[in-house]
Amino acid sequence: MTISSCLVTWLLFCFSNWAIFTMFNLVYPWETVIKAAMRKYPNPMNPNVVGVDVLDRNLDTDGRLHSHRLLSTEWGLPGIVRILGTGHTRTYVKEHSIVDPEEKKMELYSTNITLTNLVSVDERLVYRPHPDNPEVTVLTQEAIITVKGVSLSSYLEGMMALRMSANARKGWDAIEWIIQNSERENVPLCELY
Repeated sequence: MTISSCLVTWLLFCFSNWAIFTMFNLVYPWETVIKAAMRKYPNPMNPNVVGVDVLDRNLDTDGRLHSHRLLSTEWGLPGIVRILGTGHTRTYVKEHSIVDPEEKKMELYSTNITLTNLVSVDERLVYRPHPDNPEVTVLTQEAIITVKGVSLSSYLEGMMALRMSANARKGWDAIEWIIQNSERENVPLCELY
């Protein structure tokens, strides 16, 4: 495993929401990590993502790649689903990413569009080269979790925050798996899609 020992996670409870802040260092250059991140699903580390549909993808006038995707997931928390009073386990997430090859930055924003009357999960990820070592990519992940209209909302938010924090490592494991199992890593970023 090439993930460095730098994995920092903060869980904060503030103003009836849970906030998660995680920082990873991955010992691969930014271009390699971005190519893998764009092909992250499906992967065996996170089988809960059962479908990914590209809704729109375009280059803006500054050469940045904008992607809008819809992710279909089987929610891995059936106990929480029952507590929230719904039998739905299939959830949908909208994702918008911006890849700026000039600035070497990828930003990804995601939010659930299912069960929004019960829970909202808003996530932001930023991939950048390490400022002192271009062979290392730094990911910062921020997420806000809010459970609505449930008397145990703080408890449920805390459970979801802990699970999200634990699953953050799976995301890096998936990216590394894709890098190690990819036959297309020498393809320029602009030719991926």
